[in-house]
Amino acid sequence: MAKSKINESLGKLTEIVKWFESQKEIDVEEGLTKVKEGIKLIKDSRERLAEIENEFEEVKKEIE
Repeated sequence: MAKSKINESLGKLTEIVKWFESQKEIDVEEGLTKVKEGIKLIKDSRERLAEIENEFEEVKKEIE
């Protein structure tokens, strides 16, 4: 499930980047909306990656 969520976020971020790259003239309002969405996706992904790191540390402790 975690992989799916992170991959989904990366896919959405890729779509945002492609949108910016495809624009000859960027609509400032829409661009701002895309930037805000990107920031939220990055923040959520960082939080999930931190959770995954903690899970790995717990598993590592169990093995040792």
